[in-house]
Amino acid sequence: MDFAIVWTEPALADFECIIQYIQTRNPTAAESVRISILETVELLARFPLIGPRYERDRTGRVREILCGVYRIFYRVDESGQQVEILTVWHGFRSEPSLPD
Repeated sequence: MDFAIVWTEPALADFECIIQYIQTRNPTAAESVRISILETVELLARFPLIGPRYERDRTGRVREILCGVYRIFYRVDESGQQVEILTVWHGFRSEPSLPD
């Protein structure tokens, strides 16, 4: 059974900002990035533990998966069968602040 994908408000805001930024410069690229990120997130529904644990997270609960130059940070709730998307982060930026 697939896990449910739950986007946090900050993750949705980050995703929308990324797509809007690219859209102003190259609409075709924006659509390609949008599809790639969504496909990567959907992969987590089937394989939630595919991404390695984020080593800077002290709780050991945050994982990350790469999609091109973007890092998707997420948490897995195995008992609730959910993957919570925490943020979508450009890989060239400094490390994100993640919720506890």
